[in-house]
Amino acid sequence: MGERLDKFLASQGLGTRKEVGKLIRSGAVLVNGAPQRDPGAKVEPGADRVTAQGEEIRYQEFLTIMLNKPAGVLSATEDRRQTTVLDLLPEGLRRRGLFPAGRLDKDTTGLLLITDDGELAHKMLSPKSHVYKQYRAQLDAPVEEADIQAFAAGVAWEGEQYAPARLWVEQDPRAAFVEIREGRFHQVKRMFQARGKTVLQLKRLKIGGLWLDSTLQEGECRLLTPQEIQAIFH
Repeated sequence: MGERLDKFLASQGLGTRKEVGKLIRSGAVLVNGAPQRDPGAKVEPGADRVTAQGEEIRYQEFLTIMLNKPAGVLSATEDRRQTTVLDLLPEGLRRRGLFPAGRLDKDTTGLLLITDDGELAHKMLSPKSHVYKQYRAQLDAPVEEADIQAFAAGVAWEGEQYAPARLWVEQDPRAAFVEIREGRFHQVKRMFQARGKTVLQLKRLKIGGLWLDSTLQEGECRLLTPQEIQAIFH
């Protein structure tokens, strides 16, 4: 059957369906060397050669999207009552099979990956991969040396034993940075609870070697490049 040309180009990150439609009608898109001005024309992703403004579109079978998650949004694929991270995606990046790779609590902000690549998500989330996640936590009390040592040894709380984690501060002793390699429910908050501290705000900054794009406002997203996907595991 193939896929609509405008939908294909939008799914590869060239813009919204409306934007790529204008591009197609302008004659800037070629399919197998011939101009194609019909946004509804069918193409076979991975088989047909598509160029836009002289650049060949390298078909990506899977999409992996970086989202700067705002507070108040669920890390879920759908919910009848509340906004989910998939609801934040622009039309051009929406397609069947996308899901959040891991989760952030409803009130936690920052770096979240959304993908339809199950193998990538499994590799990233598997404890065997040792992919660390870095957070910044605003606390109700300053971090002390005893807290840093406790995190390094592995914190226990309400019957849960958490793996050793790195904790440090830079300038503000109430603004803590934490690196963990697990992703258990409310983990960072519970680790601080075990030390008698409350997390007031929590933001994820980094997954593996991939940093949150500082140009993305909360609620904004973009496609990852293949190089950025590789950076997760370095």
